[in-house]
Amino acid sequence: MSEAAATTETSRTAQHVSARMAALWKRGTDYLGCDVAILCGAMTWVSERNLVAAISNAGAFGIIACGAMTPALLDAEIKATRALTKKPFGINLITMHPQLMELVDVCGANHAAHVVFAGGVPPGEAIKRAKAFAKVTCFAPAAVLAKRLIKNGADAIVIEGSEAGGHIGPVSTSVLAQEILPVIRDVPVFVAGGIGRGEAIVSFLEMGAAGVQMGTRFAAATESIAHPKFKQAFIRAAAREAMPTVQLDKRFPVIPVRALMNQGTDAFMAMQRHVLEKFIGGELDQQAAQLEIEHFWAGALRRAVIDGDVENGSLMAGQSVGMVTAELPVATIIAELLAQADAALAARAG
Repeated sequence: MSEAAATTETSRTAQHVSARMAALWKRGTDYLGCDVAILCGAMTWVSERNLVAAISNAGAFGIIACGAMTPALLDAEIKATRALTKKPFGINLITMHPQLMELVDVCGANHAAHVVFAGGVPPGEAIKRAKAFAKVTCFAPAAVLAKRLIKNGADAIVIEGSEAGGHIGPVSTSVLAQEILPVIRDVPVFVAGGIGRGEAIVSFLEMGAAGVQMGTRFAAATESIAHPKFKQAFIRAAAREAMPTVQLDKRFPVIPVRALMNQGTDAFMAMQRHVLEKFIGGELDQQAAQLEIEHFWAGALRRAVIDGDVENGSLMAGQSVGMVTAELPVATIIAELLAQADAALAARAG
């Protein structure tokens, strides 16, 4: 999209934001520097330059999924994204990445305004280094951890329920929101997991959220580079088909992953058994074993997203996948969400 076209799309989206919605998520939009306090979840292979730029150009907030990228690849991706949008966007870094500090430095060299740490508790040094040039957002699965992260320097928190796609925690979005939103007030809190309509966005904003994060609704967007077969799998799927993997042994905690069930899910269970055996046999320590599993997921995701192998690849999807009914432009999806939100607010006023 050209810069002129991007400006036009942003203007249209901004016009769709009602005064009431603007007031409800003002804390979130002020923090993000955009018109629409919707973050796009960082989806490996999907949340790259094209989708990230499209989301930011439409007035929301795109986030690059660094995943297993090397520092050189991340540097190139940030520069390529900035060539497509002048709007704010963030970079999501996985805390268990073996080159985490180098990735933080790449963000700093590119004057990134926002860094999001995910996949575990980030080291204090990583937060400190990132805060030297950016606002830092962290994921928290419980109020006690949110408070700890804020004490360590987090500028905002994302709480993600088990309805989300990809790596998930054990608690639902609605319960997390009730537990955390009333007690975490000193920084913006964004709610994620299973959100697919504007009415849900309004409900979380009214509970005290600064905004929301959504991934699944954008995975099959027109601007997403995902393979047509990957998008069709999302469009055809029902919520009940997005299921979490199971942990085989409590001695080896593996974070569950929610995805559409297929042969790739079965392959992961076999691979998890293999890694578990090596862990119990002392061939791998826990971090090495976890990394081996992460590499499996990265490869399985690529097979589905890029190659279109929807039988053997990983189709990570949240339960909101049942609300993905067509391949639509990002701006259309956001406008639809805003219209639903405004209708909900109008019904309350009535």
